[in-house]
Amino acid sequence: MARESTQLAVLGAGPGGYAAAFYASDLGLQLALVDMEKNPGGVCLYRGCIPSKALLHVAKVIDDARHASAWGVRFDEPRIDVDKLRAFKQGVVDKLTGGVGQVGRMRKVKFIQGRATLTGPKSMTVAGESGETELTFEYCILATGSSPTRTPSLALESARMMDSTSALELPEVPRSLLVIGGGYIGLELGSVYATLGSEVSVVEMTGGLLPGADRDLVNLLQKRLEKLFAKIMLNTKVAKVAEAENAVRVFFEGETSGDRTFDRVLVAVGRVPNSKVPGLDTTAVKIGAKGFIETDGQRRTAEPTIFAIGDVAGEPMLAHKASHEARVAVEAMQGHKAAFEPAAIPAVVFTDPEIAWAGLTEAQAQAEGRDVEIAKFPWGASGRAISIDRVDGLTKLVLEKKTGRILGVGIAGTGAGELISEGVLAIEMGATAEDMRLTIHPHPTLSETLMESAEVFFGQSTHVYKPKRTQGAGGRGQ
Repeated sequence: MARESTQLAVLGAGPGGYAAAFYASDLGLQLALVDMEKNPGGVCLYRGCIPSKALLHVAKVIDDARHASAWGVRFDEPRIDVDKLRAFKQGVVDKLTGGVGQVGRMRKVKFIQGRATLTGPKSMTVAGESGETELTFEYCILATGSSPTRTPSLALESARMMDSTSALELPEVPRSLLVIGGGYIGLELGSVYATLGSEVSVVEMTGGLLPGADRDLVNLLQKRLEKLFAKIMLNTKVAKVAEAENAVRVFFEGETSGDRTFDRVLVAVGRVPNSKVPGLDTTAVKIGAKGFIETDGQRRTAEPTIFAIGDVAGEPMLAHKASHEARVAVEAMQGHKAAFEPAAIPAVVFTDPEIAWAGLTEAQAQAEGRDVEIAKFPWGASGRAISIDRVDGLTKLVLEKKTGRILGVGIAGTGAGELISEGVLAIEMGATAEDMRLTIHPHPTLSETLMESAEVFFGQSTHVYKPKRTQGAGGRGQ
């Protein structure tokens, strides 16, 4: 057995793990990055964010080509070469993971490929193809990520049953596909398969798609999905699944009942943290009731030498949240006064239209009894949205009624994910509606909708008529 020692060992090389390793290297720490894959990247790059966005881009190109007939431009129906499409997706993954690996080597980050087992608060063994390595460390960051949720009632040993990982492999474009789960993963992948030619149905056990997002934003997406999907079944659950001849038979309970057969079924009911780290019981690390590793504000666990970041350390399970936590953990272990305390963490659903939000949602404000005002700007009044024939959008601000401070931002529409960052910055900086409306935005752009939403708050939007207010914050009604 080879024996090595380092200042920092990072277990898991996803967007949290490799961000921690690279930042620690920049600060001069000696470290080792441990992962099962041959290059850093984690689920995000290999089996999640990146491959799904590559396929969603292809789907959008197809949809735009079909939409163009409304403008007097006609294209033949696309012919899908699944092998070439799969190769394109894999090429994107290989390029990015290879690039991240190269950046790591340039930083002289020691990368150990293999399966790790903790043997104490300052040691682990890593079993790889070339043998076993005993690694001792001063500190360790656990960044082991998450995995698709497995539900007993949906357990069926069949190649026709897919999770998000296998769905991204594009085994085929099935004639019919059932998506179980109306969250972002199910809707994104369902959109891809529907655009490629599958008859897609979605079943969601709650009363609405994308639970947690504001309904006025979701409604814009749902109107489009009702045309794209064969059926959307709400307040319905899958009681069981069974093998059928060249298909899967699915039994429904709730608003929709009975049974139907589908060529394939995609189970997208959420993700669970990979907190069952081998050997974790040799440390004082604690796991909470929901399966997340418990940490403090610096992402330190109950074991002083061990930190945890990313999906394994709590919701929201988002790559950018993990990357931010990575920097906090590295700085904290060096004694800096760092803490993970963002005012807003953006969330983006990459459907078409996209939905993005950050900070306080309208639903949260109502549940908490917060005294807020909602300012909305419909994209039907946006010159840019009209010019690209995408008026199915809405920009909204959740504002503190007394001061006009921006507490939350929500956007539905094409490119919403690219627009939300301005909202995040506004929340983090404590900006007000006055700040937003006085910030000159370029015309004609969709980003103007943020400025005009702020103008709506004052009753002064150029393109939306709303009576002026006579009193309130920041000069309203003046």
